Amino acid sequence: VTKSLGADVLRLWVSATDYSKEITVSDEILKRIADSYRRIRNTLRFLLGNLHGFDTARHPVPWNEMVALDRWAVSRAFAMQNELVTAYRNYELHEIYQKIHNFCVVDLSGFYLDIIKDRLYTTGRDSRPRHSAQTAMVHILQAMVRWIAPILSFTAEECWKYMPGTANASVFLNQWHEFPAGVERDSEIDWPAIIALKTQVAGELERLRAAGAIGAPLEAEVTVHAPAEQAKALSALGDELRFVLITSQAAVVPFAAAAGEPVRVEVRASEAPKCIRCWHRRADVGKNPAHPELCARCVSNVEGPGEERQFA
Repeated sequence: VTKSLGADVLRLWVSATDYSKEITVSDEILKRIADSYRRIRNTLRFLLGNLHGFDTARHPVPWNEMVALDRWAVSRAFAMQNELVTAYRNYELHEIYQKIHNFCVVDLSGFYLDIIKDRLYTTGRDSRPRHSAQTAMVHILQAMVRWIAPILSFTAEECWKYMPGTANASVFLNQWHEFPAGVERDSEIDWPAIIALKTQVAGELERLRAAGAIGAPLEAEVTVHAPAEQAKALSALGDELRFVLITSQAAVVPFAAAAGEPVRVEVRASEAPKCIRCWHRRADVGKNPAHPELCARCVSNVEGPGEERQFA
């Protein structure tokens, strides 16, 4: 098994092991580490692949003009870097492995990257919403490749060669990534509440999919019934909440509730026609006679001024 894994997987196994306790190794342990390595590597590949054509001199969006979700992602990377620097100074390598792996699985793949696929693939190539997402990905990639360099040295160096805006020949000739001014400010959006809602909605969508009512989340519409105070936080994204939940429609309905009453989620299959470009089911599909199979926002993205995004 060890012959087919490569040096970086073995280095990752060493870092994942708490050296203050008994160290164990087996084929099964190495296979699990290899899976973790692929998760980290595939995250880097996704970021790199979606930065094709991004000019770091012309395209970055200023911090205050970025979409709120992108600012959240960069802020999470900034907080993660602070934790990792402390862990490196304390030689807590197993903590570093766990934090980076969880960041890739939970924060990126499980939330942020899944949401911004719509923006990356459907908005205009040079639109502000798309460049905002790419600006965030540049910051995350620039930070991540430095985080992994002491452990996944060959992977970091390989990634560095393909990254936009890398002046030095090697990642090892650099210091920690410098994040933009303002990254420490608190967000106006209650993202923990939004993330909790997304998790709850995902469970209901899976139940609907298992019953055969829908084939994919974009075939669904969601109504969130929440106590007034929570409803205010959850409705802060307006119509853009649907992009976070990855559904074709999402609405928040407040109700008077006793203390501690939970949020209720109602999910149903959409009866609206499907846009062949973005796959959202919207009532405005076909309203433009020149594009009978597109929704209004896709028409705007294809030949109009393009859609605007403020939150997601």
